[in-house]
Order: sequence, then structure tokens, then C-alpha cells
Amino acid sequence: MARYFFDIHDGSFRLDEDGLECADFDAVRREAKRALPAIAGEILPEDGDYLTLTVRVRNERHETVYTATLMFNGLIVPSQE
Repeated sequence: MARYFFDIHDGSFRLDEDGLECADFDAVRREAKRALPAIAGEILPEDGDYLTLTVRVRNERHETVYTATLMFNGLIVPSQE
């Protein structure tokens, strides 16, 4: 199995130094898709309504092979009264 590194960007950049072994590229995509909402649930802003969270996946040669982005946009709707 090959090792892939899942770097996270949410306004700051966190480099994955350990990586994760994945059986195939579909497993890489599934892991990235699972990671985004899990991380977003932990870091949603309490004082704002915007978050853009990106995962960049690198292979063992540190080449980017996949990216995915999750965006949260909150909007206060004025009362119609």
C-alpha cells in the first residue's frame, strides 16, 4: 500500500507529516471526503459565518494528487415583520 499525506488549509496551513497508507486511489478520495466534514465540525467559527477548508493530498513523492474543498457560508436573514 502507498502512503499519502493529507494537508489541511483553513486560513493556516497544517502539513501532514505522518501520512496514511491507502489501498488505492478510491480509498484516498474517500479519506479526504470523510476528513473534511469531521474537521469542519471541530473548527466551525463561533464568531463568524464563513469557513473554507481544503485538504491537499500528496503522494510519497510529495506530488499533489487530489484536492477537495468544503465551504460553510452562514447568512442572517432579516425579519419580514
